[in-house]
Amino acid sequence: MSNIKLFQDKKIRTTYNKEEQKWYFSVVDIIEILTESVKPRDYWYRLKKREKVNGIELSTNCRQFKLLAPDGKMRKTEIADTETLLRIIQSVPSPKAEPFKRWLAKVGYERLQEIEDPELASKRAREIYKSKGYPEDWIEKRMRSIAIREELTDEWKERGIKEHRDYAILTAEISKATFGLTPSEYRKIKDLKRENLRDHMSDLELIFSMLGEASTTEIARNTDAQGFIENKNVARKGGKIAGDARKALELESGKEIITNKNYLTENNQLKIDIKKKK
Repeated sequence: MSNIKLFQDKKIRTTYNKEEQKWYFSVVDIIEILTESVKPRDYWYRLKKREKVNGIELSTNCRQFKLLAPDGKMRKTEIADTETLLRIIQSVPSPKAEPFKRWLAKVGYERLQEIEDPELASKRAREIYKSKGYPEDWIEKRMRSIAIREELTDEWKERGIKEHRDYAILTAEISKATFGLTPSEYRKIKDLKRENLRDHMSDLELIFSMLGEASTTEIARNTDAQGFIENKNVARKGGKIAGDARKALELESGKEIITNKNYLTENNQLKIDIKKKK
């Protein structure tokens, strides 16, 4: 399960390993925050080299994992669990080191709470969206889209889809059939980097993305699709159902569903304009 965590409004790419019940964090994201370096990968490389001279192998327990890069593509990067990160933080002179350690402990504690009470994760997500200014009706759709997405990925897992790369390919197939765009192409239209694409979708964009994924789940179950190839074909079919519905609405309404606007920015700007008129 991939995710984004925030530390003092800075984004950190993370992934949660359900089997190990551990969070793993992008090392370069943390290096960037601690050092404020414009080239965190270079800093991390030099840090490993320097500590190796002192007999310390900082990257021994780091893993390579594909996470969403700023260019919108899934790229391999080094990730580390909390224990390994604490060793790395000790080697980085930074006034943010101690606050960051407390933040790591908080992330771990919150995850334990969410395992015991899954509703907490949903409540926290709602609170974050609300604090950013999203309205309740949009939040409701976004939370539903998250649930539909999780249901689909769980279904894929049961049907033999294990590799993260395969999940990305299947998702791209649904998106292409639904919107005529892969997620990376869609992100370029909205001028996004690390931001979550769906957090920038309008109500209707979210609705059609949900329809594509829910249709894919339903077809996979009813046809008992197994393995990557069969599920790839199902993904195209599920996406096409949503794509046909989108085209029908566009034809009747005379307005395109796909927009390059950020839902939140657009609505906040509308509120500002109204206040100015008053």
